[in-house]
Amino acid sequence: MADINWKALEGAAVAAMRKAYAPYSKFPVGAAALTEDGRIVSGCNVENASYGLTLCAECALVGELHMSGGGRLAAFYCVDANGAVLMPCGRCRQLLYEFRAPGMQLMTSKGIRSMDQVLPDAFGPENLEPENLKNSRLEDTQ
Repeated sequence: MADINWKALEGAAVAAMRKAYAPYSKFPVGAAALTEDGRIVSGCNVENASYGLTLCAECALVGELHMSGGGRLAAFYCVDANGAVLMPCGRCRQLLYEFRAPGMQLMTSKGIRSMDQVLPDAFGPENLEPENLKNSRLEDTQ
């Protein structure tokens, strides 16, 4: 997808960040992604007094992805309160990996990177296929 409008994704991420609920950390986050079919989905962080129940922007984005018709993510952009690019944490990289399109790209503080660059050797749905589980168990016994 060479036709990624990174400015539109940035704008959608900033708009999402402005809707964040971050009364405890004071660290609002917004995320936006382009789907393979050209839609932009977004999400913001939603904190909770029981900190472990806080939802990250990426979680909200994936919820929006499914609520708006599903599909796969082709490009991703995440920002903080100042509009600066944020890199998803490891947990969120794994979440994005699950819903990625082949060749998914992410805006990072060091420029555009592929999902494979930001989460090399990832564990994904393909690892749970029966054939892969069988091979994994065989390797463990050798």
